[in-house]
Amino acid sequence: MKKTGFDNDKYIAMQSEKILERINSFGGKLYLEFGGKLFDDYHASRVLPGFMPDSKLRMLEKLKDRAEIVLVISANDIEKNKRRGDLGITYDLDALRLIDAFRSIGLYVGSVVITHFASQPAAQAFQKRLEALGIRVYRHYPIPNYPSDIPFIVSDDGYGKNEYIETSRELVVITAPGPGSGKMATCLSQLYHEQKRGVRAGYAKFETFPIWNIPLNHPVNIAYEAATADLNDVNMIDPYHLEAYGKYSVNYNRDIEIFPVLNAMFEKIYGNSPYKSPTDMGVNMAGFCITDDETCREASFDEIIRRHFAAKCAVRQGQGDVNEVYKIELIMSKLGITDDMRKCVLKAREKSELTGEPAMAMELADGRMVTGKTTDLLGPGSAVLLNALKLFAGIPKQTPLISPTIIEPIQRLKVKHMGNKNPRLHTDELLIALSICAATDENAALALEQLEKLKNAEVHSTVLLARVDENVFKKLGINLTCDPVYQTKNLYHR
Repeated sequence: MKKTGFDNDKYIAMQSEKILERINSFGGKLYLEFGGKLFDDYHASRVLPGFMPDSKLRMLEKLKDRAEIVLVISANDIEKNKRRGDLGITYDLDALRLIDAFRSIGLYVGSVVITHFASQPAAQAFQKRLEALGIRVYRHYPIPNYPSDIPFIVSDDGYGKNEYIETSRELVVITAPGPGSGKMATCLSQLYHEQKRGVRAGYAKFETFPIWNIPLNHPVNIAYEAATADLNDVNMIDPYHLEAYGKYSVNYNRDIEIFPVLNAMFEKIYGNSPYKSPTDMGVNMAGFCITDDETCREASFDEIIRRHFAAKCAVRQGQGDVNEVYKIELIMSKLGITDDMRKCVLKAREKSELTGEPAMAMELADGRMVTGKTTDLLGPGSAVLLNALKLFAGIPKQTPLISPTIIEPIQRLKVKHMGNKNPRLHTDELLIALSICAATDENAALALEQLEKLKNAEVHSTVLLARVDENVFKKLGINLTCDPVYQTKNLYHR
C-alpha cells in the first residue's frame, strides 16, 4: 500500500483554529480568499499523501454556522467557455456543481459574483439562469489601469461602482472554479464598501501552495510550479517577510509583486496596513502537518512527471503552450528526474512494442503491475481495467467475464446506429457491460466489487485516450498519463 506523509486530522484542527484566530484579530468579520481547489484538491492529495481532496471543505464544515460562501466567476471565462482541466467541465457548470456540493454538507452559499462584467452575452445569460434558480447575483466591473492607479481604484469610481455583496456571516469565504477569476479584487472591493458603511472587516488569504514554512526548493513546492506552468508562477523567498522579521518564508511571484500595491490599497482603505508581508496574509497550516518528508518528496516527483505528460499531450492536441513543456523539463532537470522513472510508462511501451498495437500498463497501489492490449473487443483502457479487477478478485486472466452476447449488441449499436467506426468498448461501456453480467455471473460480480481497490493506481497509455476514458479513470481515482500520440493519422479524433 502507498505510504502516507500527511496528518489530515491535525490539519483540519489547526486550520480551523487559525482561521478563527484571524477572524478575531479583525474584530469579527473576515473575507477569506481561497486559492486552489476548495472542494476537490486532488493536486494536494497527490503531493501530500494522506491529505484528503475535501480536507478544506471538512475544515469549513466545522465553521459552517459562522461561514458563508461567495462564489466568484469571471465573465470572460464564461464567454470563452473556459474548462476545468481536471473535470473537463466549463467554469459556469462547475459553479453550479460547487454550489450543490457546498449545500450538500450544510454550508451556506450567499451569492455569486460575476467579475470583469462588460455585458458579455454568455455572462448575462448565466446571470439569468442563476437568478431563475433563486441565487443572488452581483456584478463587478473592469477598472481602468488596475491595479496600478490606486487613488482611482480605491474610490467611488473604482471599487465604488461594484455592486456591494450583502453578507450575513462573520467568515465570508471567497472562492472560484479556477484561477484568474478576480477573488482578491472581490475581497478588496468588499473591504472598501464595508469601510464606507462603518464596518471593520479584514482580509486573509488561504493558498495551500507554495507551502510557506518548508524550503523553497522542496519538491512539494516545486511540484506547484509544475502545476501552474501555464500561469508562469515562480516560487520565491518573500523579501518583505525577511526584511520585517529576519525569517525565510516561501511565497510566489504574483503575490510578492502585487504586495506593494495591495499594501497601498489597505492603507487607503484602513488608514494603515495590517500586514508587513505577503506571508502575513496567509493562514495555511499544511506545512505543520507533514509527517513523512521523504514520502511527500517522492509523491511530488511523481506529480511533476505526470504534469510533464499532461503538458505534452495538451500541446499535441493544440490546447497548450510548448513553453509549459520546456518549463517543466527545466524543473525535472533540476531535480534529476525523468519520465522513465514512472514505472508504468516503460511497461506500457514494452507491451505496445510486443503487440504492435496501443497498450496500457497500470501500477496498483500495492506495487503490482497489470497490462492491457488492444483487441477486437476492447481498447487498451478497457483491457487494463478488466485485467486489474481480475487480479484483485483472484480470477484467472483467461477467464471471460463479459459474455459475447452482451458485447456484440453494444458493438452493433455503436457502429450501425451511432455512427462510430471503432467497435471496441470504451471503459464506461465495459463497466456497464460488466454490471449487466454481474447479475447472473459470480465472477463478474466479484470483479465489480474490486473497483474501490483501483484508487490511487498509476496508469499509462501509449496513445491519447478519448475524453470518456479519461473521465472514467479520474472518477475511479486512477492517475492517468498518456504519450502525446494519436492512435490514427486522422485529423478528426472523437
